[in-house]
Amino acid sequence: MVKIKPFLVEEYMNRVENTPGVLNVAETCSASISIEELTQLCKDPKAPGPLDLSRKLTYGDILGSDKLRSHIANLLSRDSPTPLPAENVIVTQGAIAGNYLVFYSLVGPGDHVICVYPTYQQLYSVAESLGAEVSLWKLKEECGYVPDVSELDNLVKSNTKLIVINNPNNPTGATVPKSVLGQIVEFAKERGITILADEVYSPLFHSLPDGQPAPPSVLSFGHEKTISTGSMSKAFALAGIRLGWVASRDKSILAAVASARDYTSISVSMLDDQVAAYALSPAVLPSLLDRNMSLARTNLKLFEEFVNKYSSALSWFKPNAGTTALVQFRKRGTPVDDEEFCLDLLEKTKVMFLPAGSCFGHGKDFKGYVRIGYACHTNVLEEALVKLGEYVEQNLL
Repeated sequence: MVKIKPFLVEEYMNRVENTPGVLNVAETCSASISIEELTQLCKDPKAPGPLDLSRKLTYGDILGSDKLRSHIANLLSRDSPTPLPAENVIVTQGAIAGNYLVFYSLVGPGDHVICVYPTYQQLYSVAESLGAEVSLWKLKEECGYVPDVSELDNLVKSNTKLIVINNPNNPTGATVPKSVLGQIVEFAKERGITILADEVYSPLFHSLPDGQPAPPSVLSFGHEKTISTGSMSKAFALAGIRLGWVASRDKSILAAVASARDYTSISVSMLDDQVAAYALSPAVLPSLLDRNMSLARTNLKLFEEFVNKYSSALSWFKPNAGTTALVQFRKRGTPVDDEEFCLDLLEKTKVMFLPAGSCFGHGKDFKGYVRIGYACHTNVLEEALVKLGEYVEQNLL
């Protein structure tokens, strides 16, 4: 029987996110929008709505509609010398299904996987459950949580099958710059190693240093054995349609993923496919991204002001992309017990954070750290910060 570790982030969220009156500042999606709000972002008054109600609800296009796959391919082709063909995209039920299918298709007993850390637990625990050996490529705060490519020489093995990265990173909100991505790809290409890049928070590169361009997709560097996964949840505020994708320039990888997918979901909902295609259309996508980028910038500034005000009790690496931040809380200089802190904060104020020490660090790393999702509705963050400030003053200073 396959033995898989408890998914700590999801178990914690499931346990507490429905607390009555909760101010959810742990959610990692850009503040969700309705279909009605989505249609209001459309800049073409003649464009049809997101749903064709006359269509019969069959299984639909098994790998995803041509329209949706084309829009996803265009999204992933930004700054690429070679556009990605639409046929190189497979639509899945969220990025979480896409990632699972990649691991299920490509790794097993006797294989070795290198995965950045910290990151979403799925990206290393699924490979372990399938019998692969996993080495964690530890990111350092003093390096801005950017992977140190020189460390790959000591991590790689003769049986290394996969290098897994996450750009932008969850939970740190850090970006792997184009130059570093290129080095990772070159390292893997020289050794015939496949790269899986979870790009679910892309293209929310909203606060990069002046002069630093947003990195392209990992598919843009000329190494066929690269895979990008993404979804409509984080950057596009549509978690409720449960739609994601797997894309690669390697047809054999796509064939393996498609074959595995036949045993799981067969296809995605035709309704979800239509809504996603509408959201990623040229008439809607620019406005949708502008909305989410503006929300992230506005809220990040608010949280930065809060961190600066209570710098004796809080410290962080200021994120430059995505929707999440990793923040350490201290009481008179000593890191708090992050899970105890989060539960006490929730009980007394209804403000919800995610304990990073217990959910990302297995109880030993990231002591006192919490993950904050700052791309919620601004009024929610503002209310949460008022209550958090009162808590900090009463309990940590």
